[in-house]
Amino acid sequence: MADVEEPQYEEEVAEEVEAEEEEEEEYAYADDTPEVKLFGKWSFDDVEVRDISLVDYIACTGDHATFLPHTAGRYQKKRFRKASCPIVERLACCLMKKGRNAGKKLMAVRIVQHTLEIIHLLTDQNPIQVVVDAIINSGPREDSTRVGGAGVVRRQAVDMSPFRRVNYALYLLATGAREASFRNLKTMAECLAEELINAARGSSNSYAIKKKDEIERVAKSNR
Repeated sequence: MADVEEPQYEEEVAEEVEAEEEEEEEYAYADDTPEVKLFGKWSFDDVEVRDISLVDYIACTGDHATFLPHTAGRYQKKRFRKASCPIVERLACCLMKKGRNAGKKLMAVRIVQHTLEIIHLLTDQNPIQVVVDAIINSGPREDSTRVGGAGVVRRQAVDMSPFRRVNYALYLLATGAREASFRNLKTMAECLAEELINAARGSSNSYAIKKKDEIERVAKSNR
């Protein structure tokens, strides 16, 4: 009886070994998943948010890394949810302003793609990092609000939340690029690339940086 049982035992062991090898192969395939690169070119791995207060509001790492800035997520359903929208997609959405551009997201995505190419050619840096730096530099840190009632109204300086800083920076960058390209031979992508590069450097040639400085100057006088 012992002689009969041994080969069965050996067969079971062989089957277990085969099953383990198949599992290992599956894990190996899982490890070979391609790295997520924006437009198949730009890596998110080396992108860092250098302002500690904006780390939670500029979504460019981990789960927020995408192949395309077009996730079709429902980011307007709940307050603050748009903070989790990939930052390059938020820039594309900001380009869809003025009625004639409303809803043309594929056009906006194409403009962003061309913009990133131009930024890389001009700076030789990762264009996603340039976009992140531009947003950090363009968001006003202080603003003025209206205080008072019954006909007596004055301006009071207030701190700006990091969430609003990111929102305002995106608005200023997109507005500056739109105004620069209007009735101009330069394309929207070229104007946006120039605006982002100047803003990332902190140059006053940038519309966003000029507006930010003006807002902070007015707020300082209203303290």
